[in-house]
Amino acid sequence: MDAGRQGEGAGMDTGAGAEIGFGAVAAAHPGRIALVEPDGTTLSYGELDARAGRLAHALAGLGLRPGDCVAAMLPNSRAFFELRLATGRSGLYFTPFSHHFTTAEVTHVVTDSEARVVVVDASLVEVAGPALDAAGIPAERRLVWGTRPPPPGWTDYEALLTTLPTTTPLPHPRAGGVMLYTSGTTGRPKAVRRALSDAPPGPSPYELDFMARVGVRAGAYTQLCAAPLYHAAPGLFANMAMQLGHTVVIAERPRTEEWLELIDRHRVDVLFAVPTVLHRALRLPAEVRGRYDVSSLSAVVHGAAPCPPEVKRRAIDWLGPVLYEFYAATEGGVSAADSADWLARPGTVGLPLASTEVRILDGDGRPVAAGETGGVYFRPAVPFAYHKDAQKTERSMRDGYFTAGDEGYVDEDGWLYLRDRRTDLIISGGVNVYPAEVEAVLIAHPDVADVAVVGLPDPEWGQRVAAVVQPEPGIRGDDAFADRLAAHCRGALAGFKVPRVIEFRERVPRSEAGKVLRREIRLDAAAGPTPGA
Repeated sequence: MDAGRQGEGAGMDTGAGAEIGFGAVAAAHPGRIALVEPDGTTLSYGELDARAGRLAHALAGLGLRPGDCVAAMLPNSRAFFELRLATGRSGLYFTPFSHHFTTAEVTHVVTDSEARVVVVDASLVEVAGPALDAAGIPAERRLVWGTRPPPPGWTDYEALLTTLPTTTPLPHPRAGGVMLYTSGTTGRPKAVRRALSDAPPGPSPYELDFMARVGVRAGAYTQLCAAPLYHAAPGLFANMAMQLGHTVVIAERPRTEEWLELIDRHRVDVLFAVPTVLHRALRLPAEVRGRYDVSSLSAVVHGAAPCPPEVKRRAIDWLGPVLYEFYAATEGGVSAADSADWLARPGTVGLPLASTEVRILDGDGRPVAAGETGGVYFRPAVPFAYHKDAQKTERSMRDGYFTAGDEGYVDEDGWLYLRDRRTDLIISGGVNVYPAEVEAVLIAHPDVADVAVVGLPDPEWGQRVAAVVQPEPGIRGDDAFADRLAAHCRGALAGFKVPRVIEFRERVPRSEAGKVLRREIRLDAAAGPTPGA
């Protein structure tokens, strides 16, 4: 089934009369607050523009030229924005990566990306230092942010900016690019690399269309950036906030109630969050949620992981029709849906984005009929390749269409629905069981805080359905609770989908992007069926 872009141009109002592009915003509104740091320090657009210009000169002074790479190991901070803006006006690649990486992981990313400059938070120099030694990064090109004076063998990030011009070092500013590493569920992660153009800095028509489709407009709005900025979606929203003239409130790993407090205190308009954040907020007692005014929210955007239908319905009931959902991968965006779209077609992840085509293919690469499940493939709006891995690029594509390994279908009107990742599919007795469907039922139980469903080897059925459950505080993970959960599932699922094994854990392992780390879930394959299942 092929699905082209539907409703071209819908929702393209990005804010009447508002400036588009960081440079235009800084020139028109130099005094507007651009960033609010976690400690309350603010930075105006004019100040941020000047610092990004000085940083661009510093990078050029270190010998970097268009096409070179700058890597960064930072928590959510002002430095992330400065680096993205400086590289984005200098024709450089910017590669932020997790500040939770080990020395071996840092070594791989810095070496593989061929980064010529690496910026590291002061708290991480002991982890990063040996990696930069191994990668051959000299002291003058390993910058430490967040402490003064710098440790021995490092260069002070702030000191580089003190005497340099605020203009762009290139005669004609040139757009850079972000080169991110995929999560790497098997083997080492690979970088998604797109060719740089000679275009000037600023958002592309594709990025503007995507923002419009998820309810984000240009103007004097406030956006909360609390998800890890080195991930694709949070980083995109943070950068587009600067391009659209927003004030960004930076937060680093806030607790659930702190999200609400920040929204209330700063009158936040725009928020990106993974579904886990919404679920945890909804599980707060009503009197706790009632302490905070969240009526300022005009766009609550979620992605990165499936959102259980019950969670989404309750979130819309609570926040209003301000929820927007998108389906994307580091390799490119695919589709988007607003609250009205979803309520009319529960479960949809939307219509294809501008310049994006979707195909649903069977195992032999042939298109399937509308409503039939197959592999979800899409033609990226911006072509990419995996850095230094032509074979991986080729394996992920069919005739120019990429797949992230997800299964789904397209209805007669072109709306896309996801079932699950192909690698997560459970085949029990020859019948397909999609973990996301079972998880959506289990997470709706009031005593379940989090859940992951996997398949276990079974000599008779091939695989049997198993669930790892994180109980809500105060709920005992015992046989009686397992019986209640099995009965709950039987009321909503066919018998073959009901978990035969339920294991209770203190937490369900998830990535910082909110994705279940199924590879970390290890159940006893010899465990018998759960009582009552």
